[in-house]
Amino acid sequence: MTNLKIMTSPPKYLQKDNLSEGCKKLLSFLPKEKEWVGPYIYNYQGFWLPPNFLQRVISFQQQFQAQDSDIILVTIPKSGTTWLKSLLFALVNRVKHPIFESNHPLLVKNPHVLVPFLENTLYIDGPVPNFLTFTSPKLLATHVPFTSLPTAVQDSKIKLVCLCRNPRDTFISMWHFANNLIVHQEDTKSIEEMFDLFCEGRKTSKSNFLMYEEIKKKPKIELKRLTEFLECPFSIEEENSGVVDEILKMCSFENLRNLEVNSNGKLPTGEEYKFFFRREEVGD
Repeated sequence: MTNLKIMTSPPKYLQKDNLSEGCKKLLSFLPKEKEWVGPYIYNYQGFWLPPNFLQRVISFQQQFQAQDSDIILVTIPKSGTTWLKSLLFALVNRVKHPIFESNHPLLVKNPHVLVPFLENTLYIDGPVPNFLTFTSPKLLATHVPFTSLPTAVQDSKIKLVCLCRNPRDTFISMWHFANNLIVHQEDTKSIEEMFDLFCEGRKTSKSNFLMYEEIKKKPKIELKRLTEFLECPFSIEEENSGVVDEILKMCSFENLRNLEVNSNGKLPTGEEYKFFFRREEVGD
């Protein structure tokens, strides 16, 4: 996946408050540059992140205990993460939560709550998360590149689902998202300046990849391919009864965007859910 010199979080999480002394010392040695949102980002293990995220990533790397049944979604920011989170949840949980039920979790909770980020949510300035409360398989997500994932993940049989998107569309989506976060700040950056930051990344690769554009172009084929990789393929009965179509319908951009929870809710970290739903177009 491409490690972009960006990170998308509210300004309050880009500051050095509440950092451990160890993190503060490490930051003093790391290369730093101006950030899209907030003052600086730092280069850690070849990718760029804000100061508070460094502490969370290190906690994730040191403390996460992998289970072979875990499923982790690995994405570049603004590459279709929210959409794929909803699809993953619907696919993996379609026995426990039939797609036709009126109170399906995706209708009342945001995909980022149902498939939480490891470094951005579960290891956020607190104790080790209690994974005993999670059902199996655990559905988790990260923006950390493969080479910086915990050794426990790399050495396990965990299924990694990697999502990529056309860089141009990713940049445009990121630019709009960043503008929503810094709309009340004076330190806004031009699209030309943001483009230069976006282009200065590094590349690594690994695992089972999905392309955003291919899911848009051939949703049924890509959905079936995903279920086969996750070892929960659709049965003939499910296909005949319209389960595939109903999952795509419920997880569609328009449906998710118009749900009450996604129109007016926000994450505990402060981001409004509506910022995660813009246009979902290819060639935007």
